[in-house]
Amino acid sequence: MAEDKSEFKILLEKAQTFHGGLCAGIVLGTRLTMIGMRELGMNPMERNKHLIVYVEIDRCLADAIQAITGCSLGHRTLKYKPYGKFAATYIDDRTGEGVRVQVLEKKRTEKTGADAMKEASRILLEAPEEDLFRFTKVHVDIPKGDMPGLPINRTRCTRCREMIVDDKEVIIDGEVLCANCAQGSYYSGIDS
Repeated sequence: MAEDKSEFKILLEKAQTFHGGLCAGIVLGTRLTMIGMRELGMNPMERNKHLIVYVEIDRCLADAIQAITGCSLGHRTLKYKPYGKFAATYIDDRTGEGVRVQVLEKKRTEKTGADAMKEASRILLEAPEEDLFRFTKVHVDIPKGDMPGLPINRTRCTRCREMIVDDKEVIIDGEVLCANCAQGSYYSGIDS
């Protein structure tokens, strides 16, 4: 493994503590984040206010990224794209420079159950970076409404009358709608 072992150990422990345990996703997320930040010239041991991360999966890997970078949905520096891929894109918002780091798929153990997770974690800790990851320089056009900071736009849905911020409204036939009213909601009401 090419990473500095003491730095890696500290970051892995930080991710493990945040997540509540050690697993293959925490190992991958820690290593993936170290690569992304290294390629942007950022120190993963320090919080960087100019870092924005797009994570492509909502699994353990995302917890490692959040724990190490300090990026979060609330700060609007962690963005989630529901692609179901073990990958993340790291962006320096000052320069626009970005790097997408992906996990190379490969079966790593023949074991099953809890033994498989332990074995996979051990293998992932020891495997060379080039066997596990690929990174590519990228550019991401981040919409103004997705940038960190105070909301730049507020409007109200003409149907439900709820507030919509950050350019998330949908215009249909000239009507300003929230995504729930325009496209359907993820929840349904229950009558009391």
